[in-house]
This record gives sequence, structure tokens and C-alpha cells, in this order.
Amino acid sequence: MFETSALSISSSAYQNNIAFIKKRCGDGVRFCSVVKGNAYGHGLVPFVKMAYQNGVDYFAVYSSAEAFEIKNALPNADLIIMGMTDENSLNWAISNAVEFFIFDFEKLKLALKIASQLNKKAKIHIEVETGMNRTGFLISELTEVFNFIKQHSNFIELTGFATHYAGAESLVNDFRVREQINLFTEAQNLLLQSALKPKYIHSACSAAMMNYPETISNMVRIGIMQYGFWPNEETLIRYNGNSRENDGTLNRLMSWSSKVMTLKRIKKGDYVGYNTSFQAYADMTLAVIPVGYAYGYSRSLSNSGKVLIRGEEAPICGIVNMNALCVDVSHIDDVKINDDVILIGSQAGKTISVASFGNMSDQLNYELLTRLPYDIPRTILD
Repeated sequence: MFETSALSISSSAYQNNIAFIKKRCGDGVRFCSVVKGNAYGHGLVPFVKMAYQNGVDYFAVYSSAEAFEIKNALPNADLIIMGMTDENSLNWAISNAVEFFIFDFEKLKLALKIASQLNKKAKIHIEVETGMNRTGFLISELTEVFNFIKQHSNFIELTGFATHYAGAESLVNDFRVREQINLFTEAQNLLLQSALKPKYIHSACSAAMMNYPETISNMVRIGIMQYGFWPNEETLIRYNGNSRENDGTLNRLMSWSSKVMTLKRIKKGDYVGYNTSFQAYADMTLAVIPVGYAYGYSRSLSNSGKVLIRGEEAPICGIVNMNALCVDVSHIDDVKINDDVILIGSQAGKTISVASFGNMSDQLNYELLTRLPYDIPRTILD
């Protein structure tokens, strides 16, 4: 109601992206929407409600807290928790038929204990360590894991069998990723020998789906591409045949806007903001925008970022403050207080993209998006 900036999310752009992803994966592949990190900054609950209205009913999160939020908003959606689940959250997950990753014996035994106490089945996804060296069972442990599951099948349901690739977006990692693919194939052979039949085999993320299509099984976990972003420029180039131009295959969902809070006229030689990082090279007119690093606009964009006002680029002058930034509008006619300011998005044929932040700073797309605070209102547009 009184916020200093707002985010808009396009439902039609999402429909376009989902259509492309589903075509890429082919028939019989279930799409799981990865919405960790506040739906990559797009707003967890608003985003999943929009996705659900567009036919997406399976969501992967990292934490139990995220799963809890979605379950309250969409009781009928299927959920996977890929990260931490302590005893309390396991109790809640099993009680509510929420699926979760298991990547060590302690968690597997705890899931059995809680499921037997509740007299319900724990719906688990076994994660295999294939080279990410983060979480997952080693290949050498799988036979024991499978035997444990079979012995306790009254309370454990093997819903999924998964791994995660370490850098499928780049050819620099090709040897490592192919070694992972081979190890996961070995793990699947052991699974076949065990006679266990999980509902889903899954390893493909956005980058693997594009660069290693052989990893597409009967489920994919897609994060960044559903939001309209390529995993990196290299993946776009490989898909587009050495072209860096986004051909419209994916559409960005998000726009971020604010208003001109006030105008300030300064003289040549004046310093702007904290310290002495910017000195006016001429008499100037500055617009003050009520957005800063507390709102997810990185301090690393000081003296390098740009916004759009009245269809023109306005460069940042000085250091991005906690709650405000200053931009040069000397070259823009008739700027007024309360004029619209585009931080991300388009205005009068010009665009400030999330990718442009990567060019102007050291931020990745993922980093900028997930740093956008929860309390910026997200509005869903058609």
C-alpha cells in the first residue's frame, strides 16, 4: 500500500516459457517448478498461485518453511523439499504427504521412525552423489539404501530417484558433467537390480535440459528458465547457433518500478552522496529514487547502473545507499516528481534487463533476483 517500489509478474510470459519447456522435454515428462529462493525473487505465494492457474501443480523448494507456505496457499499441489528437514518438519511433511529428499542414513532412519509413529508413508526421493560433492548417497551405499527401503516398505515410499549436475551450463564442465551422467546411469542400473520402481527418475535442471537432453527422464526440475532467463549466455548461444540475441523463445516475467521521489539541482564540482566517488562534471539535475540496497538494488551498481525515466536511460550518480539512489536526468526533458521509474523492464521501446545488471556489476541473474525482498509487492498481470 505504501511501498516505494513494486514488481509485476506476467502470466502470459510464463505461459510462453512453460510451452517451450514442455515441447523441449516431450510427452510423458512431468514438469516440476523449482520455486526456492522466494520463487527466484518473483514472490513465492503469488508465483505458485499463478503457475497453478496455468496448469503447473508440482513444486520443488529447498526448505520446509517454503513448503509450508505453498501448502497453505495450494493444499492440492504436490511438493518436494530438496534441502533441510529436521524432526519437526519431517513430522509435518509426512503428515501432509509432502515429498522430500533423503541424502543420508540418519535422515532415512528418522523418516522411518516418524512415519511408523504416524502410521503413514514417508514419500522420499533418494538423492545420489555423482560429483557435486554436496549432498547425496554414494554409489557404494545404494544397495544398503535399497534393502532398507524394501524392508520397511510399509512406511517408506520411494517416489523419486535423483541427482544434481555441477555446472551443466558450461562446456568447461563437460568432462565433470559427463562423469556425473555415467555415475547416475550406474546408480539407475543398481536401482533396476533392486526391483524398486520409483515414480520419477530426475536429474535435469534448466541447463541440463538444454545442453544434455539425454538427462531428461520422466521428470524435470526447472528453475531459472521458467522465469524467462537462460542459465547463462553460453547456453543461449549453443541453442541459437552462435547467436547472442534472445530470439524471443523465452520471455521475462518480471518488471520492477518505482517513482521519482524528489529532484535536486547541483553545481559543477559538487559531490553526490556519501564519500567522493562522484563529482559533478557540469551543472546537473538529479532525480532521487527511493530504492537502495535494502530493497535488493546492489551497492555494486554505484556509478554504473541505469534506470529508465520518460523512456530515456538515466545513469546512477554516486553510491547506491541503503534506501535511495540518485540518477542523472539533466538530459531528459520535463522530469517531475512521481514520474515512473523502471528499474527492470521496458519503457518507450528501451529496456533495462536483469542480464544488464550482470554486465554493470558482478551479480549473477540468480543473485539479483533472489535478493529482491519479500515485502516488495508482487502483482500478477495477464
